[in-house]
Amino acid sequence: MSTITVAVDAMGGDQAPGAVVAGAIQAARRGIPIKLTGPSAVLMASIEEQGGADVLDLTVVDAPEAVSMDESPLTAHRRKRGSSVRVAAALVGSGQAQALFSAGHTGATYLAARAEFGVISGVERPALAVTVPTRTGAAVLLDAGANLDCRAEHLCQFGVLGAAYARILLHVERPKVGLLSIGEEAGKGTDVVREAHALLERAPVDFLGNLEAREFFSGRADVIVCDGFTGNIALKVGEGLVEAAEEMLREEMGSQLVSQIRRGAPRGAQRRRGGRAWAFDTAGDRERNRDGRTTGRAGHRGQARRGPVLRRVPEP
Repeated sequence: MSTITVAVDAMGGDQAPGAVVAGAIQAARRGIPIKLTGPSAVLMASIEEQGGADVLDLTVVDAPEAVSMDESPLTAHRRKRGSSVRVAAALVGSGQAQALFSAGHTGATYLAARAEFGVISGVERPALAVTVPTRTGAAVLLDAGANLDCRAEHLCQFGVLGAAYARILLHVERPKVGLLSIGEEAGKGTDVVREAHALLERAPVDFLGNLEAREFFSGRADVIVCDGFTGNIALKVGEGLVEAAEEMLREEMGSQLVSQIRRGAPRGAQRRRGGRAWAFDTAGDRERNRDGRTTGRAGHRGQARRGPVLRRVPEP
């Protein structure tokens, strides 16, 4: 059994509380004590429905309120002291739990954690840390959005925090810390970035200097330091690039696959997909198969486009 109890905000997330309760049941069955916070009646019903009533390491702590994703985090923090995330954070602050988990409102979670159990000595501001994939494994990016405007001291502290995170959780013996900037030279960047560069050079970390955005996924740095505004944009640009690349690759691979099959198969050759018959036809084939439903791109002025397209063959 784990000696760490996790306080879980059961009302946070797009599919809460059902998905959160399901995960909590799985974790508790693996020996991790879980304290679920949220409306007791709702959570008990969800636990019962998912067959978790017999799980010993799962307890419910009543929290009658919840913070929705469209609420102001500061307003919710001030007005909803009985919210599930605030109650979960209070469990950590009182020592009843040692970790806090929430899939809900990031800003509300940030404020609740800071208010209920504060920050460690030497750290002025908490940061959002996100692991990002690199060519050599993974790196930790911070800040990813908690502090839009930072002083140089904050960036230096983020470097120390990130190095500790990479050493303990990513198992990097001596993490290399890079400061995200517009050039590798120490004199590049804003006044804050240049000042942070000087502080990181004296900090107890393996500081490699400035890191340009093109090296974000290179693996050169195990820790990438920046303010929350820059980090959040960099993170979302990366996410958008991956989505666009996947879509372009899917389209290209799909086009190539049809061409390869058309070249290698006799006319009228068919493939079974999901229980339906499919055939690859040229424009001439389509003239002879008007009873089938053709899918593909139209040519100039509505004329059939040359090359193979995918057609569903009517079921016999």
